[in-house]
Amino acid sequence: MTDALPGIDALGDLSGSHVLVRADLNVPLEDGVITDDGRIRASVPTLKRLLDSGARLVITAHLGRPEGQPDPKYSLAPVAVRLGELLGRDVVLVGHDDSPGDAEIVLLENVRFHPGETAKDEGARDEFAKRLAGRADYYVDDAFGAVHRKHASVYDVARLLPSAAGDLVLREVEVLRRLTEEPPRPYVVVLGGSKVSDKLAVIENLLPGVDQLLVGGGMCFTFLAAQGYDVGRSLLEPDQIQACRNFLATGKVTLPVDVVVASAVSADGPTDVVSADAIPADQMGLDIGPRSVALFIERLAGAKTVFWNGPMGVFELAPFAAGTLGVASAIADLPDAFTVVGGGDSAAAIRVLGLDESRFGHISTGGGASLEYLEGKQLPGLSALAGG
Repeated sequence: MTDALPGIDALGDLSGSHVLVRADLNVPLEDGVITDDGRIRASVPTLKRLLDSGARLVITAHLGRPEGQPDPKYSLAPVAVRLGELLGRDVVLVGHDDSPGDAEIVLLENVRFHPGETAKDEGARDEFAKRLAGRADYYVDDAFGAVHRKHASVYDVARLLPSAAGDLVLREVEVLRRLTEEPPRPYVVVLGGSKVSDKLAVIENLLPGVDQLLVGGGMCFTFLAAQGYDVGRSLLEPDQIQACRNFLATGKVTLPVDVVVASAVSADGPTDVVSADAIPADQMGLDIGPRSVALFIERLAGAKTVFWNGPMGVFELAPFAAGTLGVASAIADLPDAFTVVGGGDSAAAIRVLGLDESRFGHISTGGGASLEYLEGKQLPGLSALAGG
Protein backbone atom coordinates (compact mmCIF):
# COMPACT_ATOMS: atom_id res chain seq x y z
CA MET A 1 0.00 0.00 0.00
CA THR A 2 2.65 2.51 0.99
CA ASP A 3 6.03 0.97 0.22
CA ALA A 4 6.88 3.77 -2.22
CA LEU A 5 5.83 6.77 -0.13
CA PRO A 6 8.22 9.63 -0.95
CA GLY A 7 9.46 11.77 1.93
CA ILE A 8 10.27 15.48 1.93
CA ASP A 9 13.85 14.85 0.81
CA ALA A 10 12.50 13.53 -2.49
CA LEU A 11 11.32 17.04 -3.38
CA GLY A 12 14.87 18.38 -3.57
CA ASP A 13 15.84 21.99 -2.86
CA LEU A 14 12.82 23.87 -1.49
CA SER A 15 14.53 27.19 -0.90
CA GLY A 16 12.34 30.05 -2.09
CA SER A 17 9.49 27.74 -3.11
CA HIS A 18 5.89 27.67 -1.92
CA VAL A 19 4.82 24.40 -0.32
CA LEU A 20 1.17 23.54 0.16
CA VAL A 21 0.95 21.51 3.38
CA ARG A 22 -2.14 19.52 4.28
CA ALA A 23 -2.03 19.47 8.09
CA ASP A 24 -4.39 17.91 10.61
CA LEU A 25 -5.43 20.79 12.85
CA ASN A 26 -8.88 19.44 13.68
CA VAL A 27 -8.82 20.27 17.39
CA PRO A 28 -11.72 20.46 19.87
CA LEU A 29 -13.07 23.91 20.67
CA GLU A 30 -15.32 25.19 23.44
CA ASP A 31 -16.63 28.72 22.94
CA GLY A 32 -13.78 29.38 20.52
CA VAL A 33 -11.10 28.12 22.93
CA ILE A 34 -8.90 25.13 22.04
CA THR A 35 -9.28 22.45 24.71
CA ASP A 36 -6.65 20.02 23.35
CA ASP A 37 -3.87 21.24 21.05
CA GLY A 38 -2.29 17.80 20.56
CA ARG A 39 -2.80 17.72 16.80
CA ILE A 40 -1.40 21.22 16.36
CA ARG A 41 1.71 20.28 18.34
CA ALA A 42 2.09 17.11 16.27
CA SER A 43 2.16 19.20 13.06
CA VAL A 44 4.96 21.49 14.20
CA PRO A 45 8.07 19.34 13.46
CA THR A 46 7.28 18.97 9.76
CA LEU A 47 6.35 22.64 9.42
CA LYS A 48 9.60 23.70 11.10
CA ARG A 49 11.59 21.39 8.86
CA LEU A 50 10.05 22.97 5.76
CA LEU A 51 10.64 26.48 7.08
CA ASP A 52 14.26 25.64 7.86
CA SER A 53 14.64 24.48 4.26
CA GLY A 54 13.74 28.00 3.10
CA ALA A 55 10.21 27.23 1.93
CA ARG A 56 7.20 29.47 2.31
CA LEU A 57 4.18 27.59 3.63
CA VAL A 58 0.56 27.54 2.54
CA ILE A 59 -1.18 25.35 5.10
CA THR A 60 -4.60 23.86 4.53
CA ALA A 61 -6.67 22.03 7.14
CA HIS A 62 -10.21 21.31 8.24
CA LEU A 63 -12.07 21.78 11.49
CA GLY A 64 -15.32 19.97 12.24
CA ARG A 65 -18.04 19.41 9.65
CA PRO A 66 -19.25 22.79 8.32
CA GLU A 67 -21.13 21.19 5.39
CA GLY A 68 -19.37 22.99 2.55
CA GLN A 69 -20.09 26.57 3.57
CA PRO A 70 -18.54 29.14 5.91
CA ASP A 71 -19.54 28.80 9.55
CA PRO A 72 -17.86 31.07 12.11
CA LYS A 73 -17.88 28.40 14.83
CA TYR A 74 -15.60 26.27 12.66
CA SER A 75 -13.13 29.03 11.81
CA LEU A 76 -9.44 28.21 12.07
CA ALA A 77 -8.73 31.60 13.65
CA PRO A 78 -7.92 30.16 17.11
CA VAL A 79 -5.75 27.53 15.44
CA ALA A 80 -3.75 30.19 13.57
CA VAL A 81 -2.99 31.94 16.86
CA ARG A 82 -1.89 28.73 18.62
CA LEU A 83 0.15 27.54 15.65
CA GLY A 84 1.95 30.89 15.53
CA GLU A 85 2.78 30.56 19.23
CA LEU A 86 4.22 27.08 18.74
CA LEU A 87 6.22 28.05 15.65
CA GLY A 88 7.37 31.36 17.11
CA ARG A 89 6.36 33.09 13.86
CA ASP A 90 3.37 34.94 12.46
CA VAL A 91 0.71 32.76 10.86
CA VAL A 92 -1.62 34.69 8.56
CA LEU A 93 -5.15 33.32 8.18
CA VAL A 94 -6.66 34.02 4.73
CA GLY A 95 -9.80 33.06 2.86
CA HIS A 96 -9.65 30.80 -0.18
CA ASP A 97 -10.11 33.74 -2.56
CA ASP A 98 -7.71 36.08 -0.73
CA SER A 99 -4.12 36.90 -1.52
CA PRO A 100 -1.59 36.13 1.23
CA GLY A 101 0.77 38.84 0.10
CA ASP A 102 4.36 38.03 0.98
CA ALA A 103 3.57 36.18 4.25
CA GLU A 104 6.00 33.42 5.13
CA ILE A 105 3.30 31.20 6.69
CA VAL A 106 -0.26 31.27 5.42
CA LEU A 107 -3.09 29.22 6.91
CA LEU A 108 -6.04 28.94 4.54
CA GLU A 109 -9.42 29.13 6.22
CA ASN A 110 -11.20 25.83 6.91
CA VAL A 111 -10.92 23.82 3.71
CA ARG A 112 -14.37 22.32 4.33
CA PHE A 113 -15.93 25.76 3.94
CA HIS A 114 -15.70 24.99 0.21
CA PRO A 115 -18.10 22.36 -1.19
CA GLY A 116 -15.44 21.12 -3.61
CA GLU A 117 -13.35 19.70 -0.77
CA THR A 118 -15.64 16.81 0.05
CA ALA A 119 -17.61 16.59 -3.21
CA LYS A 120 -18.42 13.12 -4.51
CA ASP A 121 -18.25 14.53 -8.05
CA GLU A 122 -14.66 14.22 -9.25
CA GLY A 123 -14.96 17.28 -11.48
CA ALA A 124 -15.97 19.51 -8.57
CA ARG A 125 -13.16 18.14 -6.43
CA ASP A 126 -10.64 18.55 -9.23
CA GLU A 127 -11.65 22.17 -9.83
CA PHE A 128 -11.10 23.03 -6.16
CA ALA A 129 -7.86 21.04 -6.05
CA LYS A 130 -6.51 23.05 -8.97
CA ARG A 131 -7.23 26.27 -7.05
CA LEU A 132 -5.29 24.94 -4.09
CA ALA A 133 -2.45 23.65 -6.24
CA GLY A 134 -2.19 27.02 -7.97
CA ARG A 135 -0.89 28.53 -4.73
CA ALA A 136 2.23 26.34 -4.52
CA ASP A 137 5.09 24.60 -6.24
CA TYR A 138 5.03 21.45 -4.12
CA TYR A 139 2.63 19.52 -1.91
CA VAL A 140 3.29 17.80 1.42
CA ASP A 141 0.62 15.73 3.15
CA ASP A 142 1.22 15.58 6.89
CA ALA A 143 -2.43 15.04 7.89
CA PHE A 144 -2.52 11.37 8.74
CA GLY A 145 -5.91 11.86 10.37
CA ALA A 146 -7.38 12.66 6.94
CA VAL A 147 -5.57 10.22 4.60
CA HIS A 148 -8.56 7.87 4.61
CA ARG A 149 -10.67 10.58 2.95
CA LYS A 150 -10.87 11.01 -0.83
CA HIS A 151 -11.01 14.79 -0.51
CA ALA A 152 -9.58 17.48 -2.77
CA SER A 153 -6.87 18.64 -0.36
CA VAL A 154 -5.87 15.06 0.46
CA TYR A 155 -6.20 13.07 -2.74
CA ASP A 156 -6.61 15.29 -5.79
CA VAL A 157 -3.92 17.88 -5.01
CA ALA A 158 -1.34 15.13 -4.59
CA ARG A 159 -1.91 14.19 -8.22
CA LEU A 160 -1.37 17.76 -9.46
CA LEU A 161 1.91 18.78 -7.78
CA PRO A 162 5.23 17.12 -7.00
CA SER A 163 4.23 15.53 -3.70
CA ALA A 164 5.64 13.96 -0.57
CA ALA A 165 4.54 12.55 2.76
CA GLY A 166 5.39 14.63 5.79
CA ASP A 167 7.40 13.18 8.65
CA LEU A 168 4.29 12.63 10.77
CA VAL A 169 2.58 10.58 8.07
CA LEU A 170 5.72 8.50 7.51
CA ARG A 171 5.99 7.81 11.24
CA GLU A 172 2.32 6.79 11.49
CA VAL A 173 2.67 4.37 8.59
CA GLU A 174 5.88 2.91 10.01
CA VAL A 175 4.15 2.23 13.34
CA LEU A 176 1.08 0.64 11.76
CA ARG A 177 3.26 -1.58 9.61
CA ARG A 178 4.94 -2.85 12.76
CA LEU A 179 1.54 -3.78 14.14
CA THR A 180 0.49 -5.70 11.03
CA GLU A 181 3.65 -7.38 9.79
CA GLU A 182 5.72 -9.09 12.51
CA PRO A 183 4.83 -7.57 15.90
CA PRO A 184 6.83 -8.81 18.90
CA ARG A 185 4.75 -11.18 21.02
CA PRO A 186 2.71 -11.47 23.12
CA TYR A 187 0.56 -9.02 21.15
CA VAL A 188 -2.43 -7.59 23.03
CA VAL A 189 -5.11 -5.34 21.51
CA VAL A 190 -7.32 -3.26 23.82
CA LEU A 191 -10.51 -1.91 22.24
CA GLY A 192 -13.12 0.38 23.74
CA GLY A 193 -15.42 3.10 22.50
CA SER A 194 -19.12 3.01 21.87
CA LYS A 195 -19.99 0.53 19.15
CA VAL A 196 -18.93 -2.92 17.97
CA SER A 197 -20.00 -1.89 14.47
CA ASP A 198 -17.33 0.81 14.42
CA LYS A 199 -14.62 -1.77 15.18
CA LEU A 200 -16.06 -4.84 13.45
CA ALA A 201 -13.72 -4.85 10.47
CA VAL A 202 -10.60 -4.15 12.51
CA ILE A 203 -11.46 -6.98 14.92
CA GLU A 204 -11.98 -9.35 12.00
CA ASN A 205 -8.63 -8.35 10.49
CA LEU A 206 -6.56 -8.27 13.69
CA LEU A 207 -7.99 -11.10 15.79
CA PRO A 208 -6.31 -13.98 13.91
CA GLY A 209 -2.90 -12.40 14.55
CA VAL A 210 -3.20 -11.27 18.16
CA ASP A 211 -2.75 -13.20 21.38
CA GLN A 212 -5.37 -11.34 23.43
CA LEU A 213 -8.22 -8.93 22.70
CA LEU A 214 -9.46 -6.97 25.71
CA VAL A 215 -12.85 -5.31 25.19
CA GLY A 216 -14.21 -2.43 27.28
CA GLY A 217 -16.23 0.73 26.66
CA GLY A 218 -19.79 0.78 25.41
CA MET A 219 -19.02 -1.94 22.89
CA CYS A 220 -18.45 -4.52 25.63
CA PHE A 221 -22.17 -4.73 26.39
CA THR A 222 -22.98 -6.28 23.03
CA PHE A 223 -20.30 -8.89 23.79
CA LEU A 224 -21.83 -9.45 27.23
CA ALA A 225 -25.25 -9.84 25.61
CA ALA A 226 -23.69 -12.43 23.30
CA GLN A 227 -22.87 -14.40 26.43
CA GLY A 228 -26.52 -14.32 27.40
CA TYR A 229 -26.30 -11.56 29.99
CA ASP A 230 -28.96 -8.88 30.51
CA VAL A 231 -27.23 -5.52 30.05
CA GLY A 232 -30.04 -3.29 31.31
CA ARG A 233 -30.11 0.09 29.59
CA SER A 234 -26.49 -0.15 28.46
CA LEU A 235 -25.53 0.58 24.86
CA LEU A 236 -26.46 -2.48 22.81
CA GLU A 237 -26.29 -3.38 19.11
CA PRO A 238 -28.54 -6.43 18.69
CA ASP A 239 -27.50 -6.89 15.06
CA GLN A 240 -23.88 -7.40 16.16
CA ILE A 241 -24.54 -10.11 18.76
CA GLN A 242 -23.83 -13.01 16.40
CA ALA A 243 -20.56 -11.41 15.27
CA CYS A 244 -19.58 -11.08 18.93
CA ARG A 245 -20.37 -14.76 19.51
CA ASN A 246 -18.06 -15.63 16.65
CA PHE A 247 -15.26 -13.53 18.13
CA LEU A 248 -15.78 -15.07 21.58
CA ALA A 249 -15.48 -18.54 20.05
CA THR A 250 -11.82 -17.87 19.25
CA GLY A 251 -10.98 -17.98 22.96
CA LYS A 252 -8.89 -14.81 22.62
CA VAL A 253 -11.42 -12.26 23.92
CA THR A 254 -11.44 -10.99 27.52
CA LEU A 255 -14.51 -9.08 28.72
CA PRO A 256 -15.17 -7.04 31.86
CA VAL A 257 -16.27 -9.00 34.93
CA ASP A 258 -17.74 -5.96 36.68
CA VAL A 259 -19.01 -2.56 35.55
CA VAL A 260 -19.84 0.85 36.97
CA VAL A 261 -23.54 1.54 36.48
CA ALA A 262 -25.80 4.56 36.85
CA SER A 263 -29.31 5.55 35.84
CA ALA A 264 -28.00 8.51 33.80
CA VAL A 265 -24.80 9.88 32.31
CA SER A 266 -24.08 12.40 35.03
CA ALA A 267 -21.06 13.62 36.96
CA ASP A 268 -22.92 13.87 40.24
CA GLY A 269 -25.59 11.14 40.20
CA PRO A 270 -25.44 7.90 42.24
CA THR A 271 -23.33 5.05 40.87
CA ASP A 272 -22.73 1.42 41.78
CA VAL A 273 -20.33 -1.36 40.85
CA VAL A 274 -22.04 -4.61 39.87
CA SER A 275 -21.03 -7.93 38.39
CA ALA A 276 -21.15 -7.98 34.59
CA ASP A 277 -23.84 -10.67 34.77
CA ALA A 278 -26.00 -8.69 37.18
CA ILE A 279 -26.64 -5.29 35.58
CA PRO A 280 -29.99 -3.93 36.87
CA ALA A 281 -32.68 -3.49 34.24
CA ASP A 282 -33.00 0.24 34.96
CA GLN A 283 -29.24 0.97 34.95
CA MET A 284 -26.63 1.46 32.24
CA GLY A 285 -22.97 0.47 32.28
CA LEU A 286 -20.69 3.50 31.89
CA ASP A 287 -17.24 2.16 32.83
CA ILE A 288 -15.48 -1.10 33.54
CA GLY A 289 -15.16 -1.90 37.23
CA PRO A 290 -12.09 -2.36 39.47
CA ARG A 291 -12.02 -6.18 39.14
CA SER A 292 -12.08 -5.75 35.36
CA VAL A 293 -9.17 -3.30 35.52
CA ALA A 294 -7.20 -5.86 37.55
CA LEU A 295 -8.09 -8.60 35.05
CA PHE A 296 -7.04 -6.46 32.08
CA ILE A 297 -3.76 -5.60 33.81
CA GLU A 298 -3.17 -9.32 34.32
CA ARG A 299 -3.78 -9.98 30.62
CA LEU A 300 -1.41 -7.14 29.67
CA ALA A 301 1.43 -8.45 31.85
CA GLY A 302 4.37 -9.54 29.74
CA ALA A 303 3.01 -8.07 26.51
CA LYS A 304 5.63 -6.95 24.00
CA THR A 305 3.21 -5.19 21.63
CA VAL A 306 0.02 -3.35 22.61
CA PHE A 307 -2.46 -1.47 20.44
CA TRP A 308 -5.11 0.47 22.33
CA ASN A 309 -8.05 2.23 20.69
CA GLY A 310 -11.08 3.50 22.57
CA PRO A 311 -11.72 4.46 26.20
CA MET A 312 -13.04 1.99 28.76
CA GLY A 313 -15.85 4.29 29.85
CA VAL A 314 -17.18 7.84 29.81
CA PHE A 315 -13.78 9.13 30.93
CA GLU A 316 -14.79 12.79 30.61
CA LEU A 317 -16.84 12.40 33.81
CA ALA A 318 -14.95 11.59 37.01
CA PRO A 319 -17.23 8.73 38.21
CA PHE A 320 -16.53 6.83 34.99
CA ALA A 321 -12.84 7.62 34.40
CA ALA A 322 -11.13 5.03 36.60
CA GLY A 323 -11.32 2.20 34.07
CA THR A 324 -9.63 4.17 31.32
CA LEU A 325 -7.04 5.59 33.70
CA GLY A 326 -6.24 2.17 35.15
CA VAL A 327 -5.83 0.44 31.80
CA ALA A 328 -3.94 3.34 30.22
CA SER A 329 -1.55 3.50 33.18
CA ALA A 330 -0.92 -0.23 32.95
CA ILE A 331 -0.11 0.05 29.26
CA ALA A 332 2.23 2.97 29.94
CA ASP A 333 4.01 0.99 32.68
CA LEU A 334 4.78 -2.05 30.53
CA PRO A 335 8.55 -2.64 30.40
CA ASP A 336 10.16 -3.18 27.01
CA ALA A 337 6.82 -3.14 25.16
CA PHE A 338 5.96 -1.35 21.94
CA THR A 339 2.78 0.51 22.89
CA VAL A 340 0.57 2.30 20.38
CA VAL A 341 -2.40 4.51 21.21
CA GLY A 342 -4.78 4.59 18.25
CA GLY A 343 -5.68 8.27 18.24
CA GLY A 344 -9.12 9.81 18.63
CA ASP A 345 -10.70 9.55 22.07
CA SER A 346 -7.85 7.39 23.38
CA ALA A 347 -5.31 10.13 22.72
CA ALA A 348 -7.66 12.71 24.21
CA ALA A 349 -8.11 10.55 27.30
CA ILE A 350 -4.38 10.44 27.93
CA ARG A 351 -4.23 14.23 27.98
CA VAL A 352 -7.48 14.73 29.92
CA LEU A 353 -6.40 12.23 32.58
CA GLY A 354 -2.97 13.85 32.88
CA LEU A 355 -0.84 10.91 31.76
CA ASP A 356 2.65 11.57 30.40
CA GLU A 357 2.52 11.08 26.63
CA SER A 358 6.19 10.09 26.54
CA ARG A 359 5.35 6.90 28.44
CA PHE A 360 3.75 5.48 25.29
CA GLY A 361 5.65 4.31 22.24
CA HIS A 362 3.41 6.17 19.82
CA ILE A 363 0.22 8.20 20.05
CA SER A 364 -1.52 8.33 16.69
CA THR A 365 -3.13 11.51 15.38
CA GLY A 366 -5.63 9.60 13.30
CA GLY A 367 -8.17 7.32 14.96
CA GLY A 368 -10.27 6.57 11.88
CA ALA A 369 -7.28 6.41 9.55
CA SER A 370 -5.43 4.08 11.92
CA LEU A 371 -8.39 1.72 12.12
CA GLU A 372 -8.91 1.67 8.35
CA TYR A 373 -5.22 0.90 7.84
CA LEU A 374 -5.46 -1.96 10.33
CA GLU A 375 -8.57 -3.20 8.52
CA GLY A 376 -6.37 -3.59 5.44
CA LYS A 377 -8.09 -0.87 3.43
CA GLN A 378 -6.45 1.26 0.77
CA LEU A 379 -6.23 4.81 2.08
CA PRO A 380 -6.75 7.35 -0.76
CA GLY A 381 -4.30 9.92 0.58
CA LEU A 382 -1.49 7.39 0.84
CA SER A 383 -2.29 5.87 -2.54
CA ALA A 384 -2.12 9.30 -4.18
CA LEU A 385 1.29 10.02 -2.63
CA ALA A 386 2.55 6.65 -3.80
CA GLY A 387 1.42 7.43 -7.32
CA GLY A 388 -1.56 5.10 -7.26
